[in-house]
Amino acid sequence: MRTTRSIPAAAALLFAASVHAQSSVTLSGMIDAGVTYVSNQGGHSNFRFDDGIGFPNLFSLSGREDLGGGAAAIFKLENQFMLGTGSFIPQQSLFTREAFVGFDSNTLGRLTLGRQYDFMVDSLFSGMNDGASMFGAGLYDFRAGPFNKLAIPENPTGAMDWDRMSGDMAISNAIKYNSPVYDGFSGGVLYAFGGVPGSIGTNNAVSVGLNYAQGAFGANAAYTNQKYIVGGISTSVRNWGVGAHYDAGPFTTTVLFTTVRNSINNGSVWGAQLAEVWHISPFLFLCGSWLYMNGNATVDNNHANQFSAALTYALSKRTLTYVSAVWQRANADAQAQINGIVGPDGMSSGPNQVLARVGLKTMF
Repeated sequence: MRTTRSIPAAAALLFAASVHAQSSVTLSGMIDAGVTYVSNQGGHSNFRFDDGIGFPNLFSLSGREDLGGGAAAIFKLENQFMLGTGSFIPQQSLFTREAFVGFDSNTLGRLTLGRQYDFMVDSLFSGMNDGASMFGAGLYDFRAGPFNKLAIPENPTGAMDWDRMSGDMAISNAIKYNSPVYDGFSGGVLYAFGGVPGSIGTNNAVSVGLNYAQGAFGANAAYTNQKYIVGGISTSVRNWGVGAHYDAGPFTTTVLFTTVRNSINNGSVWGAQLAEVWHISPFLFLCGSWLYMNGNATVDNNHANQFSAALTYALSKRTLTYVSAVWQRANADAQAQINGIVGPDGMSSGPNQVLARVGLKTMF
């Protein structure tokens, strides 16, 4: 009897809370699909159905309850999936993109707990400094190349998206604080618990970000150190980067510099990127970019240049169609590998790899 009576009592309590506090729950998402031509994938050309490229396929539930005084309770549950197969990614489970709950205040900032993006994403990408991946070829424009010997743990190739900026490598068990904006400046810090008894520093993670935005100009910096246990040995993967953007009428210029170092093998890579976005009309924009990446001796001193271009047309406020092309050229004795072309035969058999893509993306 106690159990049956508790159900209507709980329902009454929830109804009363909804009457006295303004709250909302939002269902949103993004879907992208298209066909990509790859000039050299494991030694052969290939046409492939590819999705989640222009932007990731996401399904999100987010909520906000007004607590008064400019404060609110918030939550977000976000899933990433493959449109072609319907399977969850990453790690083949639900809500691994983001899953957090917390408080948001106009005057005190935001405090959240759960699985969350670090500040390589929050500051550098969301700060609008990665024009190539945001307005260009999407996933293909994030940093990757002939650097698989980096051997980053839990990474599809060992070096895919090596600077973490695509958001595929959110951090679990994290507490995160984002400050309010003061005269254009803001910042944040994240700490993730490793959960290893007797060793509080094992498997943990730390990330910080610093942001500035005023008018047409913005600049951001970020640092992330995530620790792993690999074969019983503790290792850390460190990333840091800086970026800036400037809006000049119909043109937006972005610059970005990012790095990675894996302490277990001392492998490291740095990359510098320049992108230009031309807003030809409210419905049509063109993006071009150049990226240079350079690795140390652990990754055989490999380096690569990457060029990309994309033309996007907005069919409506929510739906866009696009064409894009990417060319990566590595050094003569290396194998090119554009980000997002994964699997045992993802890399080219030589130093060149070219992609061409036609796609459609929509938001809801």
